[in-house]
Amino acid sequence: MCGIVGGISNNHFDALKSCLPSMAKAISHRGPDAEGYWFEPETGVALGHRRLSILDLTEAGAQPMISASGRYIIVFNGEIYNHLEIRKILELEKNAPSWRGHSDTESIIAAIEAWGIVKSIEKCRGMFAIAIWDRLEQTLTLIRDRIGEKPIYYCLQKNLFSFASE
Repeated sequence: MCGIVGGISNNHFDALKSCLPSMAKAISHRGPDAEGYWFEPETGVALGHRRLSILDLTEAGAQPMISASGRYIIVFNGEIYNHLEIRKILELEKNAPSWRGHSDTESIIAAIEAWGIVKSIEKCRGMFAIAIWDRLEQTLTLIRDRIGEKPIYYCLQKNLFSFASE
């Protein structure tokens, strides 16, 4: 079920950017349907995703996914079982964007934009590994499900922080 990779480094961004496709290729068995990358050289952030299309088979479910405001960028591995309920709550609160597709990734990034990371994750029921870059706060947040079914591995070496869901 998909795979996520990425990292952050101001000193080694060019190396990170050049090795991200190799990182994603190493987990290609997790997501044989597509791959995607997002880079922000000014902050040294690079995110990658390998996709196994399940919930939304269209390009609307492609990742990395950018929130409606452009503030958040997410790569997501897993499944949010109650994402349709989350969408309904967002719609009732008038916090829903114009939905582009039907993926749980879009549901969770819309929730994060409306409620913040902590409250959104508290509402999620499922198995997941998530990386979220907040462009406003310039923070990278890694999240995994409560049981750790979708773990995230990370490494800090020579001012380069990198991670992968496998």
